[in-house]
Amino acid sequence: MCGIAGILDWRSGAGTSWRRPLEAMIGQLRHRGPDGFGFLEQGPVGLAHARLSIIDLAGGDQPIHNEDRSVWVVFNGEIFNYVELRADLERRGHRFYTQSDTETIVHLYEQYGDDFVAHLNGQFAIALWDAARERLLLVRDRVGITPLFYTQAGSRLLFGSEIKALLPLLDSAPRLHAPALDQIMTSWAPVSPDTLFENIRELSPGTLLVIDREGQRLHRYWDWLFPADPADYLQGSDEQLAGQLRELLIDATVIRLRADVPVGAYLSGGLDSSALTSLIHRHGNAALRTFSIGFDEHTLDESDYQRLMIDHLEAHHSHVLCSNRDVGEHFLDTVRHAETAVLRNSPVPMKLLSALVREQGYRVVLTGEGADEVLGGYDIFKEAKVRQFWARQPQSSWRPLLLKRLYPYLDVASAQAPVYLQNFYGIGLDRPGAPCFSHWPRWDTTARAKVFFSDALRACLPVPAQAAIEATLPALFGSWHPFNRAQYLEAKGLMGGYLLCSQGDRMLMANSVEGRFPFLDHRVIEFANRLAPRVKMKVLNEKYLLKRALRDYLPEAILARHKQPYRAPDIPAFFDAQTQRPLAFVAELLSEAKVRDYGYFDPKRVSLLVKKASRGAAIGYRDNQALVGILSTQVWHHLFIENHARFINR
Repeated sequence: MCGIAGILDWRSGAGTSWRRPLEAMIGQLRHRGPDGFGFLEQGPVGLAHARLSIIDLAGGDQPIHNEDRSVWVVFNGEIFNYVELRADLERRGHRFYTQSDTETIVHLYEQYGDDFVAHLNGQFAIALWDAARERLLLVRDRVGITPLFYTQAGSRLLFGSEIKALLPLLDSAPRLHAPALDQIMTSWAPVSPDTLFENIRELSPGTLLVIDREGQRLHRYWDWLFPADPADYLQGSDEQLAGQLRELLIDATVIRLRADVPVGAYLSGGLDSSALTSLIHRHGNAALRTFSIGFDEHTLDESDYQRLMIDHLEAHHSHVLCSNRDVGEHFLDTVRHAETAVLRNSPVPMKLLSALVREQGYRVVLTGEGADEVLGGYDIFKEAKVRQFWARQPQSSWRPLLLKRLYPYLDVASAQAPVYLQNFYGIGLDRPGAPCFSHWPRWDTTARAKVFFSDALRACLPVPAQAAIEATLPALFGSWHPFNRAQYLEAKGLMGGYLLCSQGDRMLMANSVEGRFPFLDHRVIEFANRLAPRVKMKVLNEKYLLKRALRDYLPEAILARHKQPYRAPDIPAFFDAQTQRPLAFVAELLSEAKVRDYGYFDPKRVSLLVKKASRGAAIGYRDNQALVGILSTQVWHHLFIENHARFINR
């Protein structure tokens, strides 16, 4: 991965120089590209690139151009099928002057026009300037692995890999976009293209933005789509389908090992990372190098399963331990890189893990992210399945007890169990066909944090967050199987808006490390989306087909283990272990004065929550999410609004 930034201003004169503003923008992204900067100034456009060298170390500096220098590109990401693309383009007469994957983009554009993106297998944010036609294309990869943001500042269109690249050129401090905070406090992420910054948008996954003198045009070139008719599901025995999935995953993994630097892999000990590292071990051409993170708190730690896989693969492994203190110390910097509010502390350990990777001399890692969304692995999918079954007989006393199989810690023998199950999981049982039925319990739990909103913030929320989500759903959404609807919501919401950004790209690139995601190869997704839900989840056996496809690759203990969600220490990380007093920055930013000054939350309610946490009484999911969400919002304001001047002065 790298960093890109740029300016387009149709009102600029012939002698306009973009160098100083471009340097200010790209200077904010040096962590993404520490190996050098490149610039293009041509008429109304200025492009900048911060390079992280991975392919063609000597000759891949950007911007890259075509033969007659009429097409220029800056690019963040990787094109994994560039070898095959280059061979085909050379047969068609195109001449290359580098060995980089980037150069395939300009020649593909020459060959296919705007449809060039359909030929790419990769993760990318692309800015392409067609000088002859005076048009700028901004393109983002299909699932949103690689970020790209833009805003209109007067006559200038500004864009960059991170929002902090735009801030030096804004005329005034940014403002919080209240609907985005409401959306975060519902579904964990803003609804694309919204961001927490007012008037700054992300380029949504799978979209292409064309800007020319006639205006701006957005085109969605790819989306997660599922069959409306069950007859269109892929046919074949479970074994045949498992074999097809296995072959796709082998190729998706092997092409992601292409690099001119060493490549490692994350190993959590779960099914997905274990499957991935096993594929690398079997089909890669270099010794397997793995990295993992552990926790002091044993309920969060997966080290035993990590050691099982390390021994199984005979991998060369490095491990970092994350403590409560580590989370507290790194929280501010984590929010600075994430550029948004978060509801859990999970991004912090991921930043520590990428630091370990970099310290060990690696700048590329493969991860198992995406397997749950693509192949049906989350408990929320099981939960929705049980709730759909329950909804057929909502008065049943035994149907809701099936949730015990999902969450063994539930005391269903308790006299209070029926009331708890009804209140928490029974939401919407009278409307099982509603678009967002699968996600209502989670969203309802998360939304309890909105009780802390100030009256002023509430006044800025004309559209409920759920309505904003539903407005983005495709026309055919209602015709899909309920399982597939849940997959879409998870892929476009939590994964696209949080896991791949706040917990993924930003924590990797904070330490100049590129992540690659074989399970998010678009060929794997398109194959999986055509599978009948029953082969993704067999009754309540999650990722059934993946387990079947790789059963000869993995130890039985990994195949049989119950899924353990990745979590990190939350509230305890913000309080001194001995005195139970809040850490200094927590005390300051959650003080009644600061909360009142920033204006987003009710000072009295926040003060009561902090006191509850100090007593050790704030132990539930709702309290944890509320405190982390409030604190991260306050940190965000402190960094990006209260101290906006530091972005201009750099």
